[in-house]
Amino acid sequence: MAGTIAQGGLSPAAVPLLAKGSLALGAFLSGFVLYEPAPYELYMVGLIAVWFLFGLRLSKNSAILLTILVCFNIGGLLSLTMLEQLDTRRTLYIAVSLFLALSSVFFAAVIEADRNRLRPIFNAYVLGALTTGLVGILSYFQLFPASDLFLRYGRAMGVFQDPNVFGPFLVLPACFMMQQILMGRLSASLPRIMALAILTMAIFLSFSRAAWGLYALCMLTIVFIMLLKENSTAFRLRVLLLGCAGFFVLALMLLIALQFDQVAELFVVRAQLVQSYDAGEFGRFNRYWLGLELALTKPLGIGPLIFGTLFGEDTHNIWLKALLDYGWLGFASYLTLIVWTLAVGFKCLLRDRPWQPYFVCAYVVFFGHILISTFIDTDHWRHFYILLGIIWGCIGLEQRTMRQRREQLSHAS
Repeated sequence: MAGTIAQGGLSPAAVPLLAKGSLALGAFLSGFVLYEPAPYELYMVGLIAVWFLFGLRLSKNSAILLTILVCFNIGGLLSLTMLEQLDTRRTLYIAVSLFLALSSVFFAAVIEADRNRLRPIFNAYVLGALTTGLVGILSYFQLFPASDLFLRYGRAMGVFQDPNVFGPFLVLPACFMMQQILMGRLSASLPRIMALAILTMAIFLSFSRAAWGLYALCMLTIVFIMLLKENSTAFRLRVLLLGCAGFFVLALMLLIALQFDQVAELFVVRAQLVQSYDAGEFGRFNRYWLGLELALTKPLGIGPLIFGTLFGEDTHNIWLKALLDYGWLGFASYLTLIVWTLAVGFKCLLRDRPWQPYFVCAYVVFFGHILISTFIDTDHWRHFYILLGIIWGCIGLEQRTMRQRREQLSHAS
């Protein structure tokens, strides 16, 4: 891509900056999905087209990801044939699924081509998360006009359509900030601590049980990996002290927030393990069994977004949704994608690489998303596909590094 653009008139030095800036803007826009199509979709469609026009190439690694995701979406297209009549809403749903798949492959390809693109992507993601997080906090406390536009059922949702997407979106940047605080100099940590505090409060005010669990699991897992990887006693003592201090500050923040009646009342309700909509004949858990029985008799699925019309609510389970909205082919493809990503990524988790801090955060948060997907649909979460692209991009970097080392050993011998 760089050579093609340079021939078009841009200086070679400006091309990498332009590339990084375009990727950063895409990552930033992923935090604003109040309406559909969102600015993220409109921008990324153009960006992907421009990059492919100027010669973006897919490696074997990216081609494998593309193949699996295409098979997944072929299942979705086949499920459309089960509809009595096609309509714009359900056709558009599959079109968005295909776009998100391509966006994931795109991020994987550009990261594999240049590891230096990870930093601007993460920094822009953090900036976007802080912006939408502040909107969520300020709107929750009614601190600016039209605050109700950014609330749903009394819960903060930032510039999203749903608090249950808003909360998990903030977990990756929160984990990244925590990791940078533990790894960096204390003198440079104050802005990161402030950013972490904002993100933590926004996650709490989303009142998403999935986001709360995801946040706690990812934080603990990343700290554990850092302790496992570092053998320095001084580093482990630093992690222990900062961890205790962070826990104290977090507890203090929550205590202050719970002094507000509206926060305390909603917290008591949302902290209950089983909600009213989980139980009952057509509650969430019973719908799982009803949906599974239906899926076993429908190899091509029942069509996208049909389940909610039959049982009153969506599946709220990505595995069941894959079976019903994308058919048996879609389910097999999705299962292959998840197992392959987690298995190959796990091998790279503790290797000392320049991109390892980014990879660890993305991998752990992705794994957490797989767990919460048992209780929520994630097939149209923009940031989920960004996570997937980051992981596969880093896997591609690792494969290229190992290949170069083998070549060097071969030449040496």
